[in-house]
Amino acid sequence: MTDSSADVVVGDFTVPFVISRPYLNFRISGGDYEYKTCLNVVVNGQVVRSETGRATELPHAASFDLTDWLGQEARLEIVDEADGEWGYVRMSDIVLSSSPTVVTAKPPLYREALRPQLHFTARQWAMHRLNPVEREEGWLNDLNGLVFHDGEYHLFAQRWNKCWIHAVSNDLIHWTELAPAFFEESLGTGVQSGSCVIDVDNTSGLGESGGGPPMVAFWSRNDNRSQCVSYSLDRGRTWTHYAGNPIVDLPERDPMVFRDHRRSQWVMVLYGDDRYQLLRSDDLLHWESLDSSISDSFECPDFFELAVADTDESRWVLVRGDGRYSIGSFDGRTFVEETSQMQVDGGPHFYATQSWAAGPGLRRVQVAWMRGGRYPNMPFNQQVSLPCDLSLHRTADGLRMRRTPVPELQSLERTRNSWPARVLSPGSPWQIGTAWPLLRITCDVTVAPDAKLTLDICGTRINVTSDSIAILAAEQPTITSVSKLDIVVDTTSVEVFANGGEASLTACVQPGHYELTLTASGADCSVEELTVVELASIWPTV
Repeated sequence: MTDSSADVVVGDFTVPFVISRPYLNFRISGGDYEYKTCLNVVVNGQVVRSETGRATELPHAASFDLTDWLGQEARLEIVDEADGEWGYVRMSDIVLSSSPTVVTAKPPLYREALRPQLHFTARQWAMHRLNPVEREEGWLNDLNGLVFHDGEYHLFAQRWNKCWIHAVSNDLIHWTELAPAFFEESLGTGVQSGSCVIDVDNTSGLGESGGGPPMVAFWSRNDNRSQCVSYSLDRGRTWTHYAGNPIVDLPERDPMVFRDHRRSQWVMVLYGDDRYQLLRSDDLLHWESLDSSISDSFECPDFFELAVADTDESRWVLVRGDGRYSIGSFDGRTFVEETSQMQVDGGPHFYATQSWAAGPGLRRVQVAWMRGGRYPNMPFNQQVSLPCDLSLHRTADGLRMRRTPVPELQSLERTRNSWPARVLSPGSPWQIGTAWPLLRITCDVTVAPDAKLTLDICGTRINVTSDSIAILAAEQPTITSVSKLDIVVDTTSVEVFANGGEASLTACVQPGHYELTLTASGADCSVEELTVVELASIWPTV
């Protein structure tokens, strides 16, 4: 293979070679299906580099940097597994070389300029392309089945129905992304959003004698009626598509499954026709309708029981994909709403939430897809919101849910800076220089009804009135007068919490100058002790 070339037009085959030089140069055209119309380099059974034809008939030059595997045996793998207009791949001029034909700057993983350092983002494995879009490595959207098992938090997310992204953590803060859990069964069939459970008692029979409980994932095909199962017997490291798929043939998608312990049954909440349908099962594989549905509901359901603070009571909370939630009771068949629908977060980039039942009790930890962020010329796209504890509280307006950053976030504290209380008068801004992009800002405030407090941080403006918080033209009211602020600033996001989670705003932003400025307008504003904490990165290489 060294110093040689080949012209490959059709067919799937492999060529063994030794990586004797650091670069593999070639020309390629054809389909843009990752891992289906491509050229791969395989080392020790793993695809370490891959390139598609990028949906063009004109061959383009490409280079693989194989420096990390110099001297090792490898295989060159030509893959042509797609049909249709772009169902082919063509290669030519495949040459090992001491220098690349195409030079691409590739910063170390997680050190890219716009990579969030406090929020989870997806990585690329074998591909290397900037600005990845739906279905491509580096892209992330809807959160899928979040599950806690054997000391690990499992985070699954969509790569736009191509596969389930998979990451694990033991503290909800530091994440290790694993290879995708599973891909669609065949090209174009899709593996859409869903949920995951731990079948502790092996009710499904998918577990093995003497082994741990199966981890069972539920998802929908692209036909929006085939509800399917995949399962893992090794703590989510490898997965098998259930041979009996689909387990349910019913419109539409996003099956959310949970264990109803009081009635010893499994329950599925399935989105379809602007409502959620409820089904039950004894074994996770055979389902029957509960003849119950919840109207005015929109995809990606999350349904769970939550304790009412300072009482012995609990309620059930139903969260829709667009972040609206309602509170009520559930008897194993019917959800009876006690409240109207309310917005759990008023930010412009908060969507498709899911949550962990995190450990003992009724602790519930929520994350969302921060939909719509921009990361120009980066090898990743989209991010996940900070994990937040959910709690229910009685208020003058009835039961309401609060969300606050998990206390585990404190493990990232680097340095702490504080300033004494002061009164801000209109026209006299308070400027505080900062030299670090990862910040947590907390303070108690008093804002008169005719006043406004504005915080400008890293190029982003937050407006606070006596009864609301606002960012990027998005506003969220509070139940009581705004008195406490908790603001978390990352490379490309800002999350704002008021009054211990009465209101919150999740926003993707573009980075600006490292500076915090507080300004009063309309009337004086009081700021009690202001604390600015510098935070460390969640990534091990930063």
